[in-house]
Amino acid sequence: MNPATPAGTLRQPPRQVWTLAEPHPDQAAALAKAARLPVVLAELLVARGIASPSQAYAFLNPDLAHLNDPFLMLGMAAAVERLEQAIANHEPTLLYGDYDVDGTTAVVLLKTAIEMLGGIARFHVPHRLREGYGLQSSVLEAAYADGVRLVITVDTGMRAFAEAETARQLGLDLIITDHHLTQADDAVPHALAILNPNQPGCPYPEKSLCGAAIALKLAQAVLERRDTARTRDKTLPSFLKMAAIATIADAVPLRGENRVIAALGLRELRKPVGVGLRALFAAAALDPAAKQLTGFDVAFRLAPRINAAGRMDVASEVVELFSTRDPARAAELAAKLERLNRERRDTEASALTAIETLLETDSGLFSDRLLVVDGQGWHRGVIGILASRVVERTAKPAIVVSVEDGVAHGSGRSVDGFQLLNAIESCADLFTRFGGHAFAIGFAMPATALPDLKRRLRLYAEEHLAAREPEHLLRIHAELPLDRITPVLAGWLRKLEPLGHGNPEPIFVARNVRLLAPPRIMKDRHIRLELAQQSMAQQAAQNPPREPVLAGSSSAIRAIGWNLAARAASLQLDRGSLIDLAYRIRENTHPDFGGLEVEIAGMRVSQEDPQRTEAHG
Repeated sequence: MNPATPAGTLRQPPRQVWTLAEPHPDQAAALAKAARLPVVLAELLVARGIASPSQAYAFLNPDLAHLNDPFLMLGMAAAVERLEQAIANHEPTLLYGDYDVDGTTAVVLLKTAIEMLGGIARFHVPHRLREGYGLQSSVLEAAYADGVRLVITVDTGMRAFAEAETARQLGLDLIITDHHLTQADDAVPHALAILNPNQPGCPYPEKSLCGAAIALKLAQAVLERRDTARTRDKTLPSFLKMAAIATIADAVPLRGENRVIAALGLRELRKPVGVGLRALFAAAALDPAAKQLTGFDVAFRLAPRINAAGRMDVASEVVELFSTRDPARAAELAAKLERLNRERRDTEASALTAIETLLETDSGLFSDRLLVVDGQGWHRGVIGILASRVVERTAKPAIVVSVEDGVAHGSGRSVDGFQLLNAIESCADLFTRFGGHAFAIGFAMPATALPDLKRRLRLYAEEHLAAREPEHLLRIHAELPLDRITPVLAGWLRKLEPLGHGNPEPIFVARNVRLLAPPRIMKDRHIRLELAQQSMAQQAAQNPPREPVLAGSSSAIRAIGWNLAARAASLQLDRGSLIDLAYRIRENTHPDFGGLEVEIAGMRVSQEDPQRTEAHG
């Protein structure tokens, strides 16, 4: 749990249920021996479908050679030919992006590539509140009147049927680059070319690229046609920075080509060159030269500041930030993103307090299996984040709706095993527009239809969620006693970076762990524990430490537990208590208390403790 996440005040929180991944002892042992890997790392790799030494080497050592040929993508040849024609003839090309991290970085990538080749690139990023998501016919009409004849969408367009027809009637050539799924009938808009690995008939092997990664493939294709060697040696590694930010922020699976993009892009981000990127690092108080940049830093430090522009103001300034060569202007724009991100956090906190009050006081709402919470004037830029926060607290699918001027704008997030898009498709007649995927949706509708939406979704959830109780599922990836944690093992595990969706940070379980001292409470909510594995604990019990135990010492290890003070009290933990511990490995860089420690993901009384037992965490 992130220490910045408030504990919440909701009645009785959902129980935490542990599930241990199925072990593969024989396969892991064979891979560990053949590839000379620690057994626990081999176990984690086997769980990811990696069984041979060559696969393990490729996974742990991503390389540019592992990127797929962009011309494997359906429509790529036609798209490159038309873009080359526009560049050669000095035709202005309009790049039409989305207002999130994925869309804005995609615009930056294609704009940079076109201008490097001597072309003219204009761009339009819609305003979230004034224009909303997706292609707009009015913008296409204005572009045509301004002399544009080629439009390339990035991270949008797969459902823009009417707008694509507008482009055709105007005489605009339209290239759609997008990663969102097609409609149920696999229909696609009319366009000169569509670049989307998920479209019918596309043989491209990596189906889960984000929008910026597809823009990267188009840039790679057109740049390599001009100069293959220079593109591979210099340009492509530089472009991977933007694509990596989007790939990590968009939560696509960090496997296959996505892993290559994210890993190599992170490597490049550690040595930023552009003034915009350096200014963003400074605003986020990140020093990539002093700190080993991780996927966590991108997802929770860089991406929120980029996203804040689209949530709270004008996302086009993100494109300007990464395009400018003026250090003063870059610093000004980065400072604005920092301010907007603070505003976003304040706005989110205020609305979340109101939502928690509703859940505390409205018994009917709290008991619903699918939560639909609405409020007047909540900022539309944060309702998606709010929906995620409600899911975190309740373990239920949640939709947060902002009502303004008679229009209800909703954003929803789901839980494992429940297709939220299917749920709102059952109410499709109520919406003026809607879209999304299994775990995240958005819509707009007349506010007068909200009661009907709540009623129909309540019935839908009762039918499709009746058999399950809300619970936080803690996925544990492997068993690892605390006495097997070493600096060498921690170094091997770092090679799994970048971590994220599809390549989760390992959570281990250690059983029969003894507390060497009572829990130390920090800021009334957090705890620090001094722990030893049972075999270590027996020795420590005979010679109890007189001073605080250093993390990673031979006899004990320190653990930190965010928002777990109440949990420790409920378990009546004290010196000598025996617990099972779910944990992540951490390295504390404090000059006085540095070393390996663990972050608690869950804890429960050990079944072997003769004093107490507990069925679940």
